[in-house]
Amino acid sequence: MTSVRGARFPRAPKPTPAGRADTVVVGAGQAGLALSYHLTRGGHEHVLIERGRLGQSWHDRWDSLTLLSPNWMNRLPGGATHDDPHGFLRRPELIAYLEAYARSFEAPVIEGVAVTRIDRDPPGFRIETTSGEWLARNVVLATGDAALPHVPFGVPPAVVSLHAADYRRPALLPDGPVLVVGAGASGQQLALELRDAGHRVVLSVGRHSRAPRSYRGRDIFEWLDLLGDFDRTVDELQNVEAAKRVPLFPLSGANRGEDLGLDRLAAGGVTLTGRLLSIDGAHAVFADDLAENLASADARLRKLFRRIDAHPHARGRRAESFPDLVVPPGPRTLDLRSVGSVIWATGFRRAYPWLDVRGVLDARGEIVQRQGATRVPGLYVLGLAYQYRRSSHFIGGVGRDAAAVAGRILAGRRHHGHRAVVPAFAA
Repeated sequence: MTSVRGARFPRAPKPTPAGRADTVVVGAGQAGLALSYHLTRGGHEHVLIERGRLGQSWHDRWDSLTLLSPNWMNRLPGGATHDDPHGFLRRPELIAYLEAYARSFEAPVIEGVAVTRIDRDPPGFRIETTSGEWLARNVVLATGDAALPHVPFGVPPAVVSLHAADYRRPALLPDGPVLVVGAGASGQQLALELRDAGHRVVLSVGRHSRAPRSYRGRDIFEWLDLLGDFDRTVDELQNVEAAKRVPLFPLSGANRGEDLGLDRLAAGGVTLTGRLLSIDGAHAVFADDLAENLASADARLRKLFRRIDAHPHARGRRAESFPDLVVPPGPRTLDLRSVGSVIWATGFRRAYPWLDVRGVLDARGEIVQRQGATRVPGLYVLGLAYQYRRSSHFIGGVGRDAAAVAGRILAGRRHHGHRAVVPAFAA
């Protein structure tokens, strides 16, 4: 028997030495671990294959990273509660939490093994890896929503170019100014850290959001929770793809939660300019859209404030004033030979170069799924943004999707098949 938070259930059978398992889970981050918890409760044989260390994507982030979501949002199913629900985990603390969570139910994680190919081998799948081959009835892709760093342009060879996923600390960058491309949470956090380290910083601002850390005495995420935004499902949205493109709030969990904001950065000496259009030789070319991007973010913020102000919990709480942001227009071009480095805070893309299964990906290379089930029986996905709810790819939100996927896997095993438990896709 194994135990999680006092609950006792049969230990899942160990995979056979020959490389066979009922279910192979690709990825051992929060999504894969949450699924493993539910499969273990069901006594289901499975294995998690992780290219690096457990929670590798968090090992890959910068040294000073602190989660922007408060601790009450960051609990995995059956896992321990965090000591301070309104505090914020630093990167090492989150990694330690994931490791302790995996130990608590003896998650069957194989570390340091990369998947190189997945194809059909009826009635299941063949999974080729850097340490041998597996056969499984089910495969779950739990590689998350941020698999491949997105770098839209190349730079001259003499300029250091780093995606935010490869940045670690200011001391590792060359001396000189830094161009940060992207004004989401990562871009603003890195711009602030680099400015505080003495670098002159130019921040290229595209479509972004604006929000305070707290409003009317509550953390902004508490308000979003009270408004029901985190529970909103894809069935309630007119345009899911448009919802995915709405920028996340640029917030910080540093210093027990603090405001970021382009106003703070501009006041501290960061130069703001428009969206990066192109790199022409040694020159970065920016759009003349800074004022437009700022106005759009302010409009979305005012819309959110109106929703909060109308909520019953807002009664009797003072509403702060947040005037529209106006800053001087930045440069339209920048000679990259005058900067020491470029950091791309331009997000990630999904990538499945090792997935050789027909009918799973659409024309853009994205997985077609419905609540984690793909069109191919026995093949599932977990941890995508808006997989079913707005919170599907949050640390504390992935658990509900994991329970749903586990339920289908367990039901499929009981009924000796999968088609009956795969949700219908829209035509």
